[in-house]
Amino acid sequence: MHSAATPVPGGPTGTAQAGPAPLTGLSLQPEYGGRSDFYTGRFSLRFRLVSPLLPRSCVIGADAPVDFALKRPSPSEWLSTNPPVIRFSAYDDTFAAPAPGHCGPLTRILGRRLGLPAPTGNLMSYDAIYTFRTYDTLPAR
Repeated sequence: MHSAATPVPGGPTGTAQAGPAPLTGLSLQPEYGGRSDFYTGRFSLRFRLVSPLLPRSCVIGADAPVDFALKRPSPSEWLSTNPPVIRFSAYDDTFAAPAPGHCGPLTRILGRRLGLPAPTGNLMSYDAIYTFRTYDTLPAR
């Protein structure tokens, strides 16, 4: 899994000024959490909290990852058959999110700042477009 970090406006405390703030910035970096079954839509993620003020070990889901069970609001849509391009949406409106862990003295502040832990009933949704190649179309070695 590859994903860019997402900046958190306001930094770790919610009070940082807008604009580049290298010492008070905060970002969330999604990472593989140990399970991915895209047939059933079940997968797990951890979210690394990235800031110069935090140790690398600072993670939401450090001890137990965030588990998602995706649902599809509508069928996939084929945008093209040659090459194959497919669009779909998915969401989970039932997951719980644990508190951040291993963040040193800022652990509790980050938990309050991010509203964590959060009980079940949170919403995550996304739209995706993908393509693929079948084995019979791959070049011979």
